Amino acid sequence: MEATEKDILRGGQFLVKETNCEDVFTLEDLSEEQKMMRESTKEFVDRELWAHWERFEKKDYAYTEETMRKAGELGLLSVAVPESYGGMGMGFVSTMLVCDYISGATGSFSTAFGAHTGIGTMPITLYGTEAQKQKYVPKLASGEWFGAYCLTEPGAGSDANSGKTKAVLSEDGKYYSITGQKMWISNAGFCSLFIVFARIEDDKNITGFIVENDPSNGISLGDEEKKLGIHSSSTRQVFFNETKVPVENMLSDRGNGFKIAMNALNVGRIKLAAACLDAQRRVIGEAAKYANERIQFKTPIVNFGAIKSKLATMATNCYADESAAYRAAKNIEDRIAMREAAGNTHQEAELKGVEEYAIECSILKVAVSEDVQSTADEGIQIFGGMGFSADTPMESAWRDARISRIYEGTNEINRMLAVGMLVKKAMKGHVDLLGPATKVGEELMGIPSFETPDFSELFAEEKDLLKRLKKVFLMVAGSAVQKYGPELENHQQLMLAASDILIEIYMAESAILRTEKNAKRSGEATQATQIAMSKLYLYNATETIIQKGKEAIVSFAEGDEQRMMLMGLKRFTKYTNNPNVVALRTQIADKVAADNGYTFD
Repeated sequence: MEATEKDILRGGQFLVKETNCEDVFTLEDLSEEQKMMRESTKEFVDRELWAHWERFEKKDYAYTEETMRKAGELGLLSVAVPESYGGMGMGFVSTMLVCDYISGATGSFSTAFGAHTGIGTMPITLYGTEAQKQKYVPKLASGEWFGAYCLTEPGAGSDANSGKTKAVLSEDGKYYSITGQKMWISNAGFCSLFIVFARIEDDKNITGFIVENDPSNGISLGDEEKKLGIHSSSTRQVFFNETKVPVENMLSDRGNGFKIAMNALNVGRIKLAAACLDAQRRVIGEAAKYANERIQFKTPIVNFGAIKSKLATMATNCYADESAAYRAAKNIEDRIAMREAAGNTHQEAELKGVEEYAIECSILKVAVSEDVQSTADEGIQIFGGMGFSADTPMESAWRDARISRIYEGTNEINRMLAVGMLVKKAMKGHVDLLGPATKVGEELMGIPSFETPDFSELFAEEKDLLKRLKKVFLMVAGSAVQKYGPELENHQQLMLAASDILIEIYMAESAILRTEKNAKRSGEATQATQIAMSKLYLYNATETIIQKGKEAIVSFAEGDEQRMMLMGLKRFTKYTNNPNVVALRTQIADKVAADNGYTFD
């Protein structure tokens, strides 16, 4: 059945509308074609990347370029490109899938791949004229050419629209002359074209341009940056000195650059989340193998509770991350299909489809980038002294993971964006937050029910708790909006606390819905470990929500209002039956140990 407007939740609506498990997409729903694609991607990664991970640590930029060309030959750079421009024209879920499984072996290749396919190629596919697309996209899709994206400047990072690079129209009106300095440009060392953002005259917003990389046209590069991680990702400064760009190479309209940049980042954020998934799976796999083989006190260390706790948490976070990432990807794919059916062009449909779920894209970017870091950190800890050695891949995984919390917008920016965008959607009437928030306020004034509900069905108690966790967000965010109105964005610490509540709700709900769907489909017995992971994730999420909720409440409410909200927080976060956390962790870790790795994808 085709998805209709009413069936698909709008971005952010997960907070105020119940989602049925049948309506979420999971990794277990992949088509045969998608499974084959995943296998061929994994084969490429094992053969060309994982087997040579040390080359990437030795700053072998040439090898990064060589493997990118091989990826191009296999069609892996063209998954998201429409067929009319030499691509595979596959759906959003398939593009996520390739991005996920191609990114697990090394952050150097992952960054080159993401910069090229995402912010290097996609702005032309989505904003280019027909002539621009015909000229450039087939070369980028095949890997004959590589792309890079020049937005950041020494004085313009998170404040992307404040760039000083200038574009001056020639007297004959035939070309723009671009002058300025860009920094942290991924793929700069081997790219054929740049997407460059510059300001025309004193325009309020920057403008995008497609600039071919021709050193004789006033383009020069700084040295390769010395970086903590992603050692073989080419990262350089790019200098433009009166670089002539034909007027027909302006991307979209004058002053539309900031919009292009922001929309490219929305896609970049969910793709970055995908790019942090297989790294987690591989780290868990390496850690499990090591823990099974490492003997201390006459027993494999995997038998120790301290190690089990780590493996269980690593696997649980990865499972929730997968669940949420593919749930959102399918929502975006369905929204794109719906818009195309309504007569939008592919360009308009994709732009609006992704923009609709910008909140979820920011949530995923934050959650998954932080989980890949903590997973790599625990991976080092399980390896002990060997983990700290550059002879094992744990150390490089930890360093490579660190950048993911910075690029595509820092996690602090994304946390505030998630809440800020949700409030804006509420103001526009796209998500009704006010109605539910008012009801929560009334509920706080009423007498709570002391009936014991029937929790005999799978996840009945967990779903009841999730509903109440959503009330915590509505209580905290609703009161903060009432108190501060549009000034809320000046209270960043409150927004960060609210954002953490929002993130945990989405991630926990995604894991539960995925497991419930698969339990209904193939029986609870087949999902025993997944049920344990879903319960453990929710328990941990609830603890975070209690902490962040309290932090917010005591910081902006006083007197009776504060007391009432703290009572509400306690009521909304209470379990009827607390889970046995140690038993859950042990169950999960024993499965990871028995399988010698993560086997839930």
